[in-house]
Order: sequence, then structure tokens, then C-alpha cells
Amino acid sequence: MNYWLVKSEPSAYSWQNFTQDGRTDWTGVRNFQARNYLQQMQPGDLVLFYHSVTEKTVVGIAEVSQAAAPDATAEAGSGWVAVELRPQQALARPVRLEQIKQDSRLGQIGLLRQSRLSVMPLRAEEFDVLLELGS
Repeated sequence: MNYWLVKSEPSAYSWQNFTQDGRTDWTGVRNFQARNYLQQMQPGDLVLFYHSVTEKTVVGIAEVSQAAAPDATAEAGSGWVAVELRPQQALARPVRLEQIKQDSRLGQIGLLRQSRLSVMPLRAEEFDVLLELGS
């Protein structure tokens, strides 16, 4: 199993929207590195959902339910992909970016090193630390 983090502006698509929908295709990713990560995602992988821009918090856990397929919002044949995600559970306490920056165990997390990416891998240890902080 692999672990991931996806980012969304809560004003565009929030955790609340996601849980109400019950599933979503993670569309609209137009960065090559983020696309490559989407292509690596497999059903059963766990994903942390991060509210970017205004809140800057990890708010919930999702699961990849379908592997990468052509992104329906992209031009046909463009190579852009989307995965289907399903919400699993909200974190008991959202994990703020400030907490992540202050925790030495998360010093190499992609969220700090490549902050502009909307999809990124997490090491199992990073995933576990974030769950610990959010419990």
C-alpha cells in the first residue's frame, strides 16, 4: 500500500463537499509531476485530504477506489488523468501546517519541500505521524 496527500482549496471543493458526495474523481490536475503521482495511485492506497490556501490543515482520510483513467475535464488524448477517491473518516483534530513544520519527524515531507504540488506521496512514517497528530 502507498500513502498520498491531495490538496484542495476548501472554497473550491472541501472535505464536507467530499463526504456529502461520497466519492469524487480527482480531476483538474495539470502539473506533470502531480499527474505522474496520480498514475501511481492504486485502489486501496490511503490519501490524506488537505485544505490549502486559507485553512492549511490536513482534515481527513480517503481511499483510492479506482486507478488513474483519462480526466474527463481535459481535452481528449491530452494525457491528463484522474483517480476516484472515497472518503473514509475525518481526523478528530485537523493538523495545521504550523504543527507539521514544527514536528522534526516531518522535516522531509513533500508538503514542505514542494508546497505547490497538489498531489504528493507520503512515506508510511509520515502518514502515521500525521494520523497521530490528528487523533
